[in-house]
Amino acid sequence: MKIPVEVDLDEDTEWNDILRAHGVIPEKPPSPTEQLEEALEEAVRKQHETRLDNKDLEELDELEDQEDEEFLNYYKQKRMAELKKLAEKKKFGSVLPVDKKEYNEQVTNASKETYVIVHLSLQSSLQSRLLSSLMVQMAAIFPELKFCDISAQRCIENYPESNCPTLIIYHNAQVQKQFITLTQLGGNATTLNDLEKVLVDVGAVKESDKRLIINKQEEEDGGDGENGLQDARRLRFKRKPVREDTNTNTNTNINSDDIDDFYD
Repeated sequence: MKIPVEVDLDEDTEWNDILRAHGVIPEKPPSPTEQLEEALEEAVRKQHETRLDNKDLEELDELEDQEDEEFLNYYKQKRMAELKKLAEKKKFGSVLPVDKKEYNEQVTNASKETYVIVHLSLQSSLQSRLLSSLMVQMAAIFPELKFCDISAQRCIENYPESNCPTLIIYHNAQVQKQFITLTQLGGNATTLNDLEKVLVDVGAVKESDKRLIINKQEEEDGGDGENGLQDARRLRFKRKPVREDTNTNTNTNINSDDIDDFYD
C-alpha cells in the first residue's frame, strides 16, 4: 500500500536531493540570480581571454612584461600566421579593366576566393571619374581585394546613364551590396573614408585593420584609451542614413536578371 507524501519542491533538503537523483521529482530550476552571476563571470572570462585579439605584433611586444610569456607567444604566432596568409592573398593592387565576356570568370567566379568590387563606369559622369580615382587608391591599400572597372554601356545594354556610377560588391558568387550613383555615400563629396566604411560593413575588411584611415588617424592622435578608442571607432563606422534620390528618372535597383546576363 502506497501512502501519498507531500513534498515541497522548493525545499533544499537531503530527501529532495534523493528524490531528484532517482527522477521522482524534477530538478530544481536554477536561480535567476545564479544564472546572471554565471553569465557575468563568463563574459568577464571571455573578455580576459580575448584581450589580445586586436593587438598587432608591435603592440604584443610592448606587453612582454605584463602578460604570460606562453600566452603572448601564442598570439604572436597567430599574428605571424595571419600576416603570412594576408601576404599570400595580395594578388592584385590595381584596378582591373574587364569586358562583358570576362565578367563571369573575373568577377563572379573570382568572388569565391575574395571580395570583388566592381565599378560600372561612365566616363562623362563626374561621380564616375571620382569613383575611378578612389578605386585606384583603394586597390593599392587593400591588394588582397579585387577591384574591377567595366563600362556600364558595354556591360548592360541600354543601361541608364543616370545610374552611373554603379558600385557592386561580390562575395561567394553573390552580390553583397550595390550602390546606384554615389548618393548614399556622399555624392560628389564622397571620400576614401566613405568607401572604407562600405568594405567594413560587408566584412571585406576588419574594423580593426590598421590600414583604414580612421585607425591611422587614431594612431597619429595617440588614441584615447582601449575602450574609448573602440567606442569612437564604432561610432565613426556607424552607417550614414540613406539619402533618398529625388531624381525620378533614376533606376535605383539593378535587376538581378541583368546581373546574371552580364556575361551571356
